Amino acid sequence: MFTGIITGVGRIAALHALGSSLDHGKRLTIEAPPGYLDDVGLGDSIALNGACMTVTSLDLPRRQFTIDISAESLARTTGLAEVGHRVNLEKALRAQDRLGGHIVSGHVDGIGSVTRFARVGESWELRVMAPPELGKYLAYKGSITVNGVSLTVNRVQDGAAGCEFSINLIPHTVDNTALGQLTEGSQVNLEIDTVARYVERMLSAGNTFPKDITA
Repeated sequence: MFTGIITGVGRIAALHALGSSLDHGKRLTIEAPPGYLDDVGLGDSIALNGACMTVTSLDLPRRQFTIDISAESLARTTGLAEVGHRVNLEKALRAQDRLGGHIVSGHVDGIGSVTRFARVGESWELRVMAPPELGKYLAYKGSITVNGVSLTVNRVQDGAAGCEFSINLIPHTVDNTALGQLTEGSQVNLEIDTVARYVERMLSAGNTFPKDITA
């Protein structure tokens, strides 16, 4: 479990195929910021651009760790197969940590496309076109995770191509995450709010409860 509060920005240093066919995944070598891996162990979970991954090896002197990503995960995410690409990092939430963002699972629900990224005053406006099936989970002042960053939706507009939502990014967010490298047309990983997911399920399931739930 994560919060969507980015704790570091890494870089994909190397990419190796785990097999010769498209059914095989990749092994990524990630270079982390100085000191970032001091409390990380093998098997720990780290979210890369919002996708939960498992640490498979550590090289502390070189500030690097590896993760293995399946072909299925590569097909359902973006930005995790390009050497040199900067990625948002977040270590898994600990019981004593503050929940500074919102509850994030690290499971990507869909890929969005940036339709606008421009400075507005001292901040930046980020507009993203989400797939149509995610539109019902997006709401004004609701939460959305974009490339692993917990953000607040400022505007929602449904259309034939999907659901476009707008976000305001303060300079601190742009400077301390990899969102600053986005441009119009960039693809981003999206995770909907967990609460919205359950609300939609309750509304769509109807009142089909068992008569005796104590049996």
